[in-house]
Amino acid sequence: MPPRYAGRFDGRLLVFSDASLKRHGGLAAVLFDGDEEAPRVGTRSVPAASSNELELQAALFGLAQARAHFPGRSLALFADNQDAVLRLERAKALGLAQDPALGGMWTALGCDEDLAETLADAALCWVKGHGKCRGNALADAHAATASG
Repeated sequence: MPPRYAGRFDGRLLVFSDASLKRHGGLAAVLFDGDEEAPRVGTRSVPAASSNELELQAALFGLAQARAHFPGRSLALFADNQDAVLRLERAKALGLAQDPALGGMWTALGCDEDLAETLADAALCWVKGHGKCRGNALADAHAATASG
């Protein structure tokens, strides 16, 4: 965890997302539920798309994994793509009506939960990619594997 976030998210589920593009797209979510727990890792292979599109899909995939495995938990989502974080923050602040494509992407992930409710209960944070953040490094490695 980057030092600037230390203690800020105590009690929250920590979700790190990342995407990769090789033969196809790869999404990964790494979920930490407390310091002593081994992380839960989810991955998915998806059709190739632009880097920003894949990163947004990965962030939504991370939120979906959090809801599937830890329903009702408040969470902090960490992504290394500023555009994805800003787009989710805008949807959280202004509502999903201003970005209907997000709802479609959420539904395509098979999510039954309401995206607006999920965003309302999530802290959205950018972390520098390829740095010293363990969660981001794990998400990066798993996304690369999922992208083939």
